[in-house]
Amino acid sequence: MYKGKKVVVVLPAYNAAATLKKTYDEIPFDLVDEVILCDDASRDNTAEVARQIGIQHVIVHEKNKGYGGNQKSLYNRALELGGDIVIMLHPDYQYTPLLIPSMVNIIGDNLYPVVLGSRILGKGALRGGMPMYKYIANRILTLTQNILINYKLSEYHTGYRSFSGEVLRTINFNENSDDFVFDNEMLSQIVYAGFDIGEVTCPTKYFEEASSINFQRSVTYGLGVLRVSFSHLLQRWGLASFPIYKRLQDASI
Repeated sequence: MYKGKKVVVVLPAYNAAATLKKTYDEIPFDLVDEVILCDDASRDNTAEVARQIGIQHVIVHEKNKGYGGNQKSLYNRALELGGDIVIMLHPDYQYTPLLIPSMVNIIGDNLYPVVLGSRILGKGALRGGMPMYKYIANRILTLTQNILINYKLSEYHTGYRSFSGEVLRTINFNENSDDFVFDNEMLSQIVYAGFDIGEVTCPTKYFEEASSINFQRSVTYGLGVLRVSFSHLLQRWGLASFPIYKRLQDASI
């Protein structure tokens, strides 16, 4: 707990057996109350490893639902468990769990209701081995999104992110895509709902076991990001209405 707030870490897992324990062992359990792992029909023994190392809440998808579908299961379970601060951490050890206390402090002290671990602030991305084409695409897409969404972030594409329970109860994340563009839809919803977003510098690591999408999937993702950004613009200007922007509750912002 942090100042009476329940902290939940969620792990979207796919073929993460080789790196799961290393990630789990660095989680600061003096702050974290619950850990939830969702195994999205892995081809390895991810779910078995999760139970062996002591993760009590293990969700298993019998059929692969995609990265977004994985997160939906995790956030819904986190809310069921009464999570006040929910942190998504990839179990492939690409992002360090050692930033969790900083994220918890920022949300728990009501500085920001959403915190992203940015690979772009500083030189974490290239130093950590991000391919140059992905870095350039990240910068171009982020600039475009900042203009269309009318917000300012260093990047929209990090997989390290944390939310207050209020945010997750307000935005309609279950309406989002089950694919990778889910992450961008969430940020678009958050900005549209009026929540502020904080960022912390995050070192990252690219290595063989770390998850990464190929070039073709990256192109599909990029086109999806542009679709979300233009949808946000049309919604903001009142020229269209999209179900993902329907608020699930009135929140004090």
